[in-house]
Amino acid sequence: MTPPKRNLLTIAVEDYFQATALKPLVSEKQWEYLESRVEANTQRTLDFLDKYGHTATFFMLGWVAERIPHLAKEITARGHEVASKGYLPLHLHEMSRKDFREDVTRARSVIEAATGLEVLGHRIAKGHLNPEDVWALDILAELGFSYDSSVYPRLRSIAREPWRRFPHFHQHGDREIMELPLSTWGKGGLLLPVAGGNYMRQLPPHLMHRAVAHWMNYYESPFNMYFHVWELDPNLPRISSAGFFRRLRQYRNIRQMPSILGYYLDKYQFESIASFLDLKPKVIAGGVPSVRTAQQSRVPAVATTKKDFSKVKVPVTIIIPCYNEEKVLPYLDRVLNDLKKSLGQEYQLQFLFIDDGSTDRTHNTLINFFGHKGDCDIVRHDRNRGIAASILTGIRHARTEIICSIDCDGSYDPHQLASMIPMLGEDVGMVTASPYHPLGETVGVPSWRLALSRGLSRMYHRILTHKFSTYTSCFRVYRKSMVEDIEVHYPGFLGVLETLTILDAKGITIVECPAVLEARILGYSKMKTVRTILGHLKLMMRVQLNRRKLKHLPKGGTA
Repeated sequence: MTPPKRNLLTIAVEDYFQATALKPLVSEKQWEYLESRVEANTQRTLDFLDKYGHTATFFMLGWVAERIPHLAKEITARGHEVASKGYLPLHLHEMSRKDFREDVTRARSVIEAATGLEVLGHRIAKGHLNPEDVWALDILAELGFSYDSSVYPRLRSIAREPWRRFPHFHQHGDREIMELPLSTWGKGGLLLPVAGGNYMRQLPPHLMHRAVAHWMNYYESPFNMYFHVWELDPNLPRISSAGFFRRLRQYRNIRQMPSILGYYLDKYQFESIASFLDLKPKVIAGGVPSVRTAQQSRVPAVATTKKDFSKVKVPVTIIIPCYNEEKVLPYLDRVLNDLKKSLGQEYQLQFLFIDDGSTDRTHNTLINFFGHKGDCDIVRHDRNRGIAASILTGIRHARTEIICSIDCDGSYDPHQLASMIPMLGEDVGMVTASPYHPLGETVGVPSWRLALSRGLSRMYHRILTHKFSTYTSCFRVYRKSMVEDIEVHYPGFLGVLETLTILDAKGITIVECPAVLEARILGYSKMKTVRTILGHLKLMMRVQLNRRKLKHLPKGGTA
């Protein structure tokens, strides 16, 4: 009886927020604040493979192995191979050759430290190797890797070198490394990627079945199939800033993935690359120590000089308006804990949450996360009044002269308050964040939103005394004595800008601070675009009509 054909199963171990589709939307500094699901998803994947009796090669990010070393150990203990996917999820062309070598070396070091076994294989973290990228194979050969699996032909990318479609040796001087490309479907040099993951979720099942069966019947080489551990997560968190095509790529048919993969695992025989190549990793006694430089570590270097603990901390209240933000609050909790470690060195922080009449579980979640903390207070509106009304409620409840308002959604990193608070001089009533300032920045924000906001800012620039690049930001620092008596006509988003126009008309000093605005990654925006545009037009008319009246009011008077 002919033994079944041996094929390769490879699995990427990364967290959902490190996926290629979300790469431009979620910055590295946000990873620490998002819920990590990689351990649970990897355990789910291991149990899934046990059901079918296959082994696999788990290409693990060094970033994951360093933070959850026991996870790498668990994979090998369950009979699978752990190989390297680089340290950070970077495209090859984001790195110089020196950077690539350092990234690969660092990843191998932390994975071997975790498993106590030699790392034999490598796959590039993002994208794939093209024929012009063979210098990466040269470096891997120099570093002593036995194999790589980063080539993924598509269309006519290897038309001149068709042999690259199948396993082959790459020679570099007196060293060689085996390349095991991911499998494709096509004829005449026109190849379509069908090896798994996103393609199995997007393409019609009958088409995929036909493509895989064609490979199995016509080629002696093993079919090299892959997927990501997060693709088996039935409750994959949604990144709200993802556009249509990114959502399609990340989320489509996620819940069907177990049955999609199950069809192939039940029909064909799969194993790890090391098993297929009959490679035995060497045992490394005690593992390899993980070396992190001060620049690489997120933990700040410990100061050797004695700190002056006699310095009195400046009291500061941070207001966080919340309306139906249940899903955002766990993320916010991690952000604020980190903020206390940094800003808490100089400021005595008090957090004031304003639940603006939420209709979901926001209030209960606020109590669960913050109700027991001595530096947190919660105020609840009986109904939804709007973000400006929430900020003003917070200002009136605050017991400090310096008050900050931050966005619950994390679109402005509150660590930027370290630059903003010192700008609140004795004669300054407000410091407002400005992503459109020449030194500011926007990251991942939709172009239509930028165009709208910039256009409104230019219009306000014409009619207001203070000439800023941005007027609409909710991320601000206030001096309580100069703003607590303000009453706004518009309690929603417009009221945030109306507050600025009132201070502007009174002649109170306002300062603009460059800031970084990032696309919201969790939850959804409550702003109604058309209604907001019409409201701005009305506000501009109101500002013009009231300028003469307001400019004669004394500083600190009532608007």
